[in-house]
Amino acid sequence: MNGRTEIFAVEKSFPRGRLDSFLRQKFPPISRAALKRLIEQGHILVNGHAVKPTHHPRAGEEIEIHWPPPKPATVRPEKMPLHILFEDPSLLVLNKPAGLVVHPAAGIEEHTLVNALLFHCAGELSGIGGVARPGIVHRLDKETSGCLVVAKNDETHLALSRQFATRQVRKIYNAIVCGELARDTGEIHAAIARHPTHRKRMAVRDHESSRAAHTTYHVLERLRAATLLEVQIHTGRTHQIRVHFQFVGHPLVGDDTYGARQNQALTELTGYDPPRVMLHARELAFVHPHTQKPMAFEAPLPEDFRLALERLRI
Repeated sequence: MNGRTEIFAVEKSFPRGRLDSFLRQKFPPISRAALKRLIEQGHILVNGHAVKPTHHPRAGEEIEIHWPPPKPATVRPEKMPLHILFEDPSLLVLNKPAGLVVHPAAGIEEHTLVNALLFHCAGELSGIGGVARPGIVHRLDKETSGCLVVAKNDETHLALSRQFATRQVRKIYNAIVCGELARDTGEIHAAIARHPTHRKRMAVRDHESSRAAHTTYHVLERLRAATLLEVQIHTGRTHQIRVHFQFVGHPLVGDDTYGARQNQALTELTGYDPPRVMLHARELAFVHPHTQKPMAFEAPLPEDFRLALERLRI
């Protein structure tokens, strides 16, 4: 984090908790593994002394963190078009197109949103996400379109991450799901964890690694063998909307990962073959970390989503 030092006092004892877990709660965008590594390397001191990651924080202790400067980015900047909804010195909000990967991963090192941001922002991105994810506060799947906020500095990144972690960010999606939902409104409470056998998938599971997930929805339009929904997620689990609607028997249109059988039936019945998962992050609202003003943004439905609605209307 740009080689700076941060000092604060522990307000309440954490008698059965570890120091790295305690710091993970205070700095949600930084993984516990990364914090553990900083403690072991002597970058984090308690009352001026090196401690172990298993140290139990006590009220009144002074924690001193020397954030090391981020490693130079190895991802190559690329000049790519960006649909910017808002930008100021602290952050920018984008309308991400479907098909754009947010950050590099194994086998994907170019043509990502991060490549485009490195070119557009010219070194003004937060370093918290590391060399592969600079500025990335949250993400959307490759096939999901819509609103995405990016942090230009570490302070903004931390503040936005806390808003996401404490569920202060409003996230509204439009989704087209297979079949006809029985009720016009509903909510889904179902914990999510990694799938036990398919490691790239998530699943509703009763497991020690499962994390609580909460989704609400209401029907906007009933279509031919499908339903248009407005969906709000109150937690931010990986693939949450896709997994939750598979769980209730109505996977998203175009989602071959979580609903191949239902999508095949939809295509056979209607003749419509969706080009991608029909999920769009329509609205994003949060408090600006520096001005403290409420901000709300809306991304219009993209052309392929509107075409899907036309093809599926009764």
